[in-house]
Amino acid sequence: MRNKFFSIFFLFVMTGLASFAQSPKHHIYYEKDYQKSWCEAHNGSTEVILPDRARVDCVTNTHAIEFDFAKKWAESIGQAQYYGAVLDKTPGVVLIVEDATKDMRYVERVRKVANKRGMTLWLMYPEDVK
Repeated sequence: MRNKFFSIFFLFVMTGLASFAQSPKHHIYYEKDYQKSWCEAHNGSTEVILPDRARVDCVTNTHAIEFDFAKKWAESIGQAQYYGAVLDKTPGVVLIVEDATKDMRYVERVRKVANKRGMTLWLMYPEDVK
């Protein structure tokens, strides 16, 4: 009886976790949805694995690109710089803007760095996801 209870409980917990993992927490879409849509539109390859097992969100003929929600602006800069250096491509950031009122301060931060460091910055909005 105890094993049966444990099995049912475990199945209940795993089912709940699986459904939780399927819905984006606090976002309109998952980051991967933005990534797939943008990268396909720009003839890029998604999830390119580097020799050190780091994963580049999108690689085009000219850019190594990191996608992040605007609030994670600082992480996106570092990752893009690293990916660009490893692949000998121009680093790029696609900053996901879901709330223009709140997110524009982060956009301006990335824009300042991009202008000084030779990075390319693109903005992506929920309506851009196809």
